[in-house]
Amino acid sequence: MARAAAALLVLASLAGCASFDGRNLTPGKSTRAEVEATMGRPAEVLARPNGDTRLYFSRLPLGREIFVATVGGDGLLRGIEPTLTRRNVASLKPGMEAKAVRELLGPPYRIVRMNRLEQDSWEYPWRIVEDRRILWLMFSYAGELQEVIERHDFESDPPSGPPSKAP
Repeated sequence: MARAAAALLVLASLAGCASFDGRNLTPGKSTRAEVEATMGRPAEVLARPNGDTRLYFSRLPLGREIFVATVGGDGLLRGIEPTLTRRNVASLKPGMEAKAVRELLGPPYRIVRMNRLEQDSWEYPWRIVEDRRILWLMFSYAGELQEVIERHDFESDPPSGPPSKAP
C-alpha cells in the first residue's frame, strides 16, 4: 500500500511539471523549442503557405484533447488553442476536404478503412466539460467528408448495476 502511495506521489509531482495545454507559454515571446520542451513532441506538423507552422499535440484517447500551437515564420509562438471544441465540431459539413478537416481538428486517434463501404472512418474521442463524446468522420476514398457522427461515448461510462460476485 505504501509503495502504491509513493508511486502516485511521484506521478503527481511529475505531472505538475508538465503543461499539456501550454499555459505557461507566452505568445510573441516563447520559441518553437520552448513550445516543444513544454508540450512534448508534436503528433503532427503542418507548414502553412503564409510561413506559419501548426504543431498538433494530441492527448488522445484518454486525454480527449488536441492542442494546436501556431508558430510564425520568425520562430515565435502566435497562440495555442484546443481543436476539439463545440464550435469546430459544429463547423464540420459534408463535402469538406480531408485536408481541411485535418487542419481544423488535427490527427485523428484512429483511421479505419471500410472497404465494403469504400470509406475511411476517422475517430476522435473528445469531451464537453465532463461528458465524454466520440466523433466519427466518414470520408470517401477521394477524401471528401460524407457523414459526421457524434454522440455520447457509452463505452467510457463506468459500469452500472449491482457489483458482480467474484467466483
